[in-house]
Amino acid sequence: MCARILVMYLGRLVEIADRDELFDDSRHPYTQALMRAVPVPDPESRNRMPTVLTGEVPSPLDPPKGCVFNTRCPKSTRWCHKEMPSLHTVSETHKAACHYWDGKFEDDSDSAGKI
Repeated sequence: MCARILVMYLGRLVEIADRDELFDDSRHPYTQALMRAVPVPDPESRNRMPTVLTGEVPSPLDPPKGCVFNTRCPKSTRWCHKEMPSLHTVSETHKAACHYWDGKFEDDSDSAGKI
């Protein structure tokens, strides 16, 4: 089993961390959706609902401006459509490329969600 995991979307790095930290504390919405899509053998966790991603799957040949995940992200705002997020340091061994990596999501309701 690998010790570190790198998550990519449309050829872009969105999150990297040690395996346990990524599974316990993923910060990018795409990583979180991937984690919730993994079947869990624990019967107590089986009632967990998977995250269903909606929105347009962009072409890798013509990725969207800003964050490449903005067309499918439930937290997408104007900021996400304008600017590619930098890789933020969550911890010494964990980095995430999301404007809202720290949980301080503010819904700018005029443009949140899909455009």
